[in-house]
Amino acid sequence: MNLSERMVQGLRIVIDRSQCVGFGDCVKEAPEGFKLDEETVAVFVAPESVERERLLRACDACPVDAITVWDSEGRQLVPPLT
Repeated sequence: MNLSERMVQGLRIVIDRSQCVGFGDCVKEAPEGFKLDEETVAVFVAPESVERERLLRACDACPVDAITVWDSEGRQLVPPLT
């Protein structure tokens, strides 16, 4: 697994680079937080500069659930557990 992880505003955000297919929905929602690299895979830019709710929306926008977010208590927020 090729994972990229950041702690931001009490959130643990993980991008599964092997699962990302480059739709770029996270970039559209929060271009200051994410970008697509030369392999058209999502990477972090400055997610700490994005307000928390918009950051969560950007992570949740991924149509293939390549971005997972947990809160400070270890509860998974994105993708939402049903």
